[in-house]
Amino acid sequence: MRAVLLKDFGPPDRLAVAEVPDPRPAGGEVMIRVAAVGIQFLETQVRSGMMRGALGGAPLPVVLGKEIAGEVIEVGAGVDTAHLGSRVLATTGGTGGYAERALAPAEGLVPVPDELDFRDAVALYRYGATARGLIDAARVTAGDRVLVQAAAGAVGTVLVQLLKRAGATVIGTARGAAKLALVKELGADHVVDYSLPGWTEQVRQAAQGAVEIVYDHIGGELGRESFSLLAAGSGRQIVFGYSSGQPLDVKPTELFGRGLTLTGFSAGLIWNRPAFARELVTDVLDLAVTGEIKPVVGQSFPLERAADAHAAVESRSTVGKTLLIP
Repeated sequence: MRAVLLKDFGPPDRLAVAEVPDPRPAGGEVMIRVAAVGIQFLETQVRSGMMRGALGGAPLPVVLGKEIAGEVIEVGAGVDTAHLGSRVLATTGGTGGYAERALAPAEGLVPVPDELDFRDAVALYRYGATARGLIDAARVTAGDRVLVQAAAGAVGTVLVQLLKRAGATVIGTARGAAKLALVKELGADHVVDYSLPGWTEQVRQAAQGAVEIVYDHIGGELGRESFSLLAAGSGRQIVFGYSSGQPLDVKPTELFGRGLTLTGFSAGLIWNRPAFARELVTDVLDLAVTGEIKPVVGQSFPLERAADAHAAVESRSTVGKTLLIP
């Protein structure tokens, strides 16, 4: 089968397609004919060598890829043969997804409704579950004024739509007119370009004051500026990453002085509980089937262009989900 091999850490051109042996499912595993693979920003950092520890000790050369969609074509020992032929979303053991066939634990499989294309399903998979978990983490209620940073990204595009369903007033930030137009199309009440001077004042004007909730996975200076927008006594900032490379720096006294809440959120809290993860993903997929939310696949690349896909994700020029298509 064809797979994308990472032979050495470095720039995107370190990724290349090669012929490798088909994997064989062990006990508790299934083999999936891969129809679509979701690219994660973390995978670009692993490839560069910045986050090589995320490989868990797997040696090079390695096939990256964690989130996949496709058809179950073989099962390992102890796995119900009823899975054969089923359309599923699955998470690999951390590697192996950038390929025509991949292995995944059977316990984590999520059925894909017949009404959904595999590409759309992957776009709503792990990041859709993350967005759904973020709604609960912030205790969103109708009328909350919510700032979503990087709202045109894979998590943000789903989060904006779920927030509107919850009755929130949504202010979405992004960089550039095209991304802002997409966020507006997805239902945001206001859009702001956070790359322009005075963006925080635009948010204040849109919110007619402060905001109750900030969703921040950028950190650094933008995270600090977002923190300044929180309403005293009720404001809460949900931090679920720091794509800027710098974590949010907030002192406890700043929380006490303004009566604010700072909450850390990790997707691992979801994915370490397969049944819970399946429930969240299923909720999001069902909303897509009924047309209540829209999957956003910004760009797709064949396996041969995995390097281009990584370069696009790193450039921050992408919107929604970026996919590899075997």
